[in-house]
Amino acid sequence: MSITNSTIINKAAISTGSVSSGLLNPEQARTFIRQTFDATNLGPLVRHEMRTAKTGEVDKIGVGRRLLRKKTENTDDNYRANVNTSQIEYATTAVRLPWEITEETLRENIEGQNFEAIVTDLMTKQVGIDLEDIYLNGDEATSADSKDYDFLKINDGWIKQIKNGGHVFDASSGGGNMNLDLFYKTLQQLPNKYNDGSLRWLMSPKRAQNWELYLLNKVVDAGGAVPGEVYNSPAGIQTIKCPSLDDNTILLTNPKNLVVVNTYNMQIRKTVEGKEAIMQDKRFYVIHLDFDAIIEELDATAIITNLN
Repeated sequence: MSITNSTIINKAAISTGSVSSGLLNPEQARTFIRQTFDATNLGPLVRHEMRTAKTGEVDKIGVGRRLLRKKTENTDDNYRANVNTSQIEYATTAVRLPWEITEETLRENIEGQNFEAIVTDLMTKQVGIDLEDIYLNGDEATSADSKDYDFLKINDGWIKQIKNGGHVFDASSGGGNMNLDLFYKTLQQLPNKYNDGSLRWLMSPKRAQNWELYLLNKVVDAGGAVPGEVYNSPAGIQTIKCPSLDDNTILLTNPKNLVVVNTYNMQIRKTVEGKEAIMQDKRFYVIHLDFDAIIEELDATAIITNLN
């Protein structure tokens, strides 16, 4: 039987005094993190790393290319292929999500005590959605005047990292309109070794629908037919719809090239005691976790910006 987030919270939130200790064991932490990733389309496809330390390194391992040599019987030419190793540094940021439920709501809601589990599942699903959002859009340099300053400033996300070190195609150079050329021109910026069938376009659902509309208009104008696979696979590369992406941006990479590092130092705390809980007749909850969003190989990433 699968373990739900509400089950994990209830197990972790066994009261010790007025507040639960809330520290998840490694199995609970892995399960909770996996379920937050499952809350989005992109989450299950990226690379997940669990660590004990808040800062450290994630290994990159490769073997190079053209390693084969001609075999000659009964000889040893002393040739040995090497494994290429390097590291990506990570530094996790601590985040939290607090919420509360009144005892009156629990008493009067038609769901009864099950209402607590429903709210808990909704909150933990939202953790997954918010985390994907910050993985993609986070920017520590966000202006304090920004409406979402408190959220976006948490950490630098994949979009900022790709803009600073990946391949950038500015769609405004061609008027910013959707067309097939912009996909091919973006793809051509990546070295051939990464164009191995693992690449995916990441775009918002509205952008994917705009692409479909563009193709349909072409069909109407030309009186022809567009093969069905072209709608979801521009330039032969499948599309992943990511609601957290804005409509003016498209990413190109292997999702496994996008890495999320979490630590085991997760806490899910709950209290139904103490002066504040008693006086307000409420239950208080908070989820604590650490994360960092990094990229294994920036050269294997591209971004289309400034689309209309």
